[in-house]
Amino acid sequence: MDADPILLSRLQFALTIGFHYLFPPLSIGLAALMVLIEGRYLTTGDRTFEVMARFWTKVFALTFAMGVATGVVMAFQFGTNWAAFSRFVGDVFGAVLAAEGIFAFFLEAGFLAVVVFGWDRVSPRVHFFATIMLFIGTVFSAFWIVVANSWQQVPVGHQLVGVGTNLHAEIVNFWSIVLSPTALLRFCHVILGAFILGGFFMMSVSAYYLLKQRHKEFARRSFKIALPFTAVLSLLQLVSGHSQAVGIARTQPAKLAAFEGHFRTSETGTPLYVFGFPDEEQERVVGGIAVPGLLSLLVHGDAGKPVTALDDPKIIPSPHTLESDKTIRDYWPPVNLSFQMYHLMVALGLFFIVLTLAAMFLSWRGILFQRRWILWIFVFAVIGAMAANQAGWAAAEIGRQPWAVYGLLKTADSVSKGVSGHEVAGSMVLFGLLYFSLFLVWLFVLDSKIRHGPEHVELVPKEPGDERWSDVATRRADAASPDSFTDAHVNGSRTEPREDDNV
Repeated sequence: MDADPILLSRLQFALTIGFHYLFPPLSIGLAALMVLIEGRYLTTGDRTFEVMARFWTKVFALTFAMGVATGVVMAFQFGTNWAAFSRFVGDVFGAVLAAEGIFAFFLEAGFLAVVVFGWDRVSPRVHFFATIMLFIGTVFSAFWIVVANSWQQVPVGHQLVGVGTNLHAEIVNFWSIVLSPTALLRFCHVILGAFILGGFFMMSVSAYYLLKQRHKEFARRSFKIALPFTAVLSLLQLVSGHSQAVGIARTQPAKLAAFEGHFRTSETGTPLYVFGFPDEEQERVVGGIAVPGLLSLLVHGDAGKPVTALDDPKIIPSPHTLESDKTIRDYWPPVNLSFQMYHLMVALGLFFIVLTLAAMFLSWRGILFQRRWILWIFVFAVIGAMAANQAGWAAAEIGRQPWAVYGLLKTADSVSKGVSGHEVAGSMVLFGLLYFSLFLVWLFVLDSKIRHGPEHVELVPKEPGDERWSDVATRRADAASPDSFTDAHVNGSRTEPREDDNV
């Protein structure tokens, strides 16, 4: 008996894109912080910031390379497993992904070499400009990918052409696709999640150094740049998430109903479940705690106005009507999985706010780096930041089911007709082994870079006429030791003892 090719193709896609999605958000977040750190170096001439920028650039380059490698492999399955989907969305995705290649990938590729290898070959201003361009390239890349995905969620700016197996979407208004309000809201949510991940990654490595009494000045400065950056963006993400939920209630009511475990339309206000376990057979949330009327208040601004539930025919995308051989349950996404992924993302987001604000308070009191317990939390909090990004993506994609393109093309109609379940299973095993090997390589190289720590930058003046302005500003008589960011010297000058020096 042949295995189900639809289920296996979906599992394979989840595996490949889930693994790929570990790296682009981290690259974007690190790129943003690299701009901040290198900007501080440019304005202060403090070589500590140069060493910080050099170190985080190496980590960025490693992560960026992993994102490219896994993204290229991931794309093959659109032709192998999802031929019907590719045929349907080809005109739309072709234009959007071409824009990504022109406006993002070439920008990234053009400046990546300068950022990674140009430290001693170009002036600080040119290098800083290259870092900014690289950061903009990563953001543009995310933007165009989110635009493509948002069109799947809420298709706009197209017309349907052809009949039968030749039916496909054709662009009518490119800019309505690009500037769709849902696309812009999703982009803000995705990019904020990437920035938060980058901040937690930087704080994780910095906290590890502080706990191990290594590279302490480097770690303090990295941590103190990443902490307010992450705290502010975590608060903004709360606002972004609320805007997203309000938009989803309007454009994809079945998704929001699944996120909240809302099976039956109420005559009064709709409660919001803090946690629980939706039971699709009983059509209720088991073991949950709900706040009465809160979902209605958040969505409508009125605690007494009900929110569309899964039993409401409005969950069927217009202009579709209930098919004769279907029930309304056939238009439900997997409720329990959508609910848990969404609630995991929200819970982690709230945890980030509490953690970063607590750390800001301790930093304000000057005792942050004396509290080993909170440093240990930050060492492992990066796992939560990665999990939040994964959970957000999973909730968005699972909650869209049973549609591959919402209201236009079902997932069951998107797979390649000539591919068997056994063939998909075989390729999934090979993909799994390849990605597992790549992940081990990434962990090994990343671990070696972190254990090695930041490189020492020699403070040797150049020949007259060849000195950069920063060399003149930061020249020192004595070079620092290999572990130059401990207690004794920063940039060759004695630092005063601090209250939080004892970790």
